Amino acid sequence: MRDMLEHFRKAQQAQVRRLLALEKNRALPASYAGERLPFAAGLKSGGENSVFPVIAEYKRASPSKGAINLAAGPEEIAALYASCGACAISVLTEEENFMGHLSYLQRMARAGLPLLRKDFLVHPLQVTETASTPASALLLIVRMLDAGALAAMLRRALECGLEAVLEVFDPEDLRRAREVLRETGAQPAIIQVNNRDLQFMRVDETISRQLIKYRADGEIWISASGITRRQEVEERLKLGYDAVLAGTALMSSRNPGETLAQLTGLQR
Repeated sequence: MRDMLEHFRKAQQAQVRRLLALEKNRALPASYAGERLPFAAGLKSGGENSVFPVIAEYKRASPSKGAINLAAGPEEIAALYASCGACAISVLTEEENFMGHLSYLQRMARAGLPLLRKDFLVHPLQVTETASTPASALLLIVRMLDAGALAAMLRRALECGLEAVLEVFDPEDLRRAREVLRETGAQPAIIQVNNRDLQFMRVDETISRQLIKYRADGEIWISASGITRRQEVEERLKLGYDAVLAGTALMSSRNPGETLAQLTGLQR
């Protein structure tokens, strides 16, 4: 897994250099002045009229699938997700491997749902840049960061009014996530379990079944990757997850809205 994560890390270096240059010239973007919708609370309340809390992802491409859906614009998909019961939207902003862009966050904010910036962030200045958008939360992949970097980025998120979703793959990742949460005092504690092996890009749903056993009181847990049917959503919620994240199944569908409505329970 580390090889693929290292590939994603290297792809971030151009962005980090750009932000360091902006910082040197005192030209970093200002923080977003509008309302930042609560992310964790949005998961608890669920989407409008929906039965099941589903975070719907806007993902145009991936290393394993190549181009998934390049025709569907961010505004179109955001409105569709909102109307079909999503409780939040995960927005892939990574450019080199996923054909994303930071501007999608602004363009999707009009749908009125909390937004999660999903990327392979490695530097606190990327947190600062995220705060210049309407994002409610950002993803921090525990395995990509040492303890110091993870704490620094989490503190910056708190300073900027952003919630942080800590992604884990195994019990050691979870232990490290909890250590930095205690150190920084970050609340709410949002844990996302990724069922996708990022070395071979394979999905193993047993990861969600195994890790949920370690859930602690007061934490919010999300199961991500491999969600294609409502029965799988129901299973994850029965296991103890607060929400699921679905991306490829939606974006590769001939009718993403209908597929999402089935996952959220709006359509039987």
